[in-house]
Amino acid sequence: MAAKKTAAEAKDQTAAEETTTAEDQAATTEPELASSLTEEERQNIAAMTYEQARDELIQAVQALETGGLSLEQSMRQWEIGEALANRAQSLLAEVRAKLDVAQQRQAQTAQTAGTQSNLE
Repeated sequence: MAAKKTAAEAKDQTAAEETTTAEDQAATTEPELASSLTEEERQNIAAMTYEQARDELIQAVQALETGGLSLEQSMRQWEIGEALANRAQSLLAEVRAKLDVAQQRQAQTAQTAGTQSNLE
């Protein structure tokens, strides 16, 4: 025998569904910040070495610190700086991961140094 929902249960379920739908709509309709960087600029930054990204970041920061830029120009320099800083950070994280692996290998090798097990 199928259980029948009471009016209160049906109302609660409908309210929960409406809340979820409203939350989903809010999440999908939040405006994304417009980016002033072109796809080509993003690709150029993604291809930079750490040193290039660092040097370009220094220039962007200096342009902001010097002042005299319009609000739009300042925002663009800020966005460029953010992209460059993210690139530099990701490159540093890659190097850190490689160093961690090398240190782990060295530690494992050190445990067997001078023993017969490292000759096998």
